[in-house]
Amino acid sequence: MKKIICKYEYDTDRSQLIKKIVTGQFGDPAGYEETLYCTEDGKYFIYVNGGEESPYPKEDIKRIAKEKATLWLAERE
Repeated sequence: MKKIICKYEYDTDRSQLIKKIVTGQFGDPAGYEETLYCTEDGKYFIYVNGGEESPYPKEDIKRIAKEKATLWLAERE
């Protein structure tokens, strides 16, 4: 997925996957996934996608500061 935020393109295909978290099972309307990525120039973002009853009922990309990415990783270990 690609998304432009503040004139910068975030692209899951061209970024390094750091960690993926899956909650629920495939087809679960409340299930979702969060995937942390880092771009070549050090910008972090989270790709989210989920079922219609999840916190992420449609796929999206959310940019995140490096400090928050570190916290996100620590909370999920």
